[in-house]
Amino acid sequence: MATPKTYVTNIELDHDSPVPLYHQIAEPIKELILDGTIPAGAKLEDELSMASRLGVSRPTARRALQALVDLRLVVRKRAVGTIVAPKEIHRQVRLSSLYDDLKQTGQKPTTEVISYEEVSPDEEVSADLRLDKDAKVIKVVRLRLANGEPLAIMTNYLPLEVAPSEKELRSGGLYDAIRRNGDEVFSAQQTISARKARTEEAETLQEPRGAAILTLRRISYNRSGTPIEIGDHVYRASRYKFTISL
Repeated sequence: MATPKTYVTNIELDHDSPVPLYHQIAEPIKELILDGTIPAGAKLEDELSMASRLGVSRPTARRALQALVDLRLVVRKRAVGTIVAPKEIHRQVRLSSLYDDLKQTGQKPTTEVISYEEVSPDEEVSADLRLDKDAKVIKVVRLRLANGEPLAIMTNYLPLEVAPSEKELRSGGLYDAIRRNGDEVFSAQQTISARKARTEEAETLQEPRGAAILTLRRISYNRSGTPIEIGDHVYRASRYKFTISL
């Protein structure tokens, strides 16, 4: 079997930019994969070589490659390296909202919008949404109920151009509203963890102080790989569970 050609991408890094270095590395590689310049089956240079060549730390190079894995543009193969995925793997993954999940299981979802405001994002949100330094976002905090019972507190950050109105979010799910406005969530990376509820969270979710809650942080991307939403959600561990098919 022939060894795949290794592609080394010419990248100019701006160490003074607020955009994280791993984003500056992953973005041009992503564009070259999407336009076919780097073809399916091609091998990307390994993180050690990339770090040395670009003058960054190995964890930074590793995170850049992981960002491409999260977008399903590349796959990691033991003893081979990082390979550009076949085009058939670059498929749409329809991601449902909690609102849709509840409807499909026969429950009645309702939403209380706790706050809806235009804000200046912090450094982490700005970096994850790849925003310009002075860009604003819509921050919306909602309480999702199922059959009248509190289930989750959902905090979302959205670029102004894709953010649904407060009215839309009171009557339906976020992803449906984004689709109606001309965009669509294509893929996402998310982290699920657990901790104890803070006092205000426990009161809102009608749980005892210090009760266990599940947390989810999700960064969602559209078809072109542009991040269009960040969700920081907390769920009642006593009322909700995640099921993952592998």
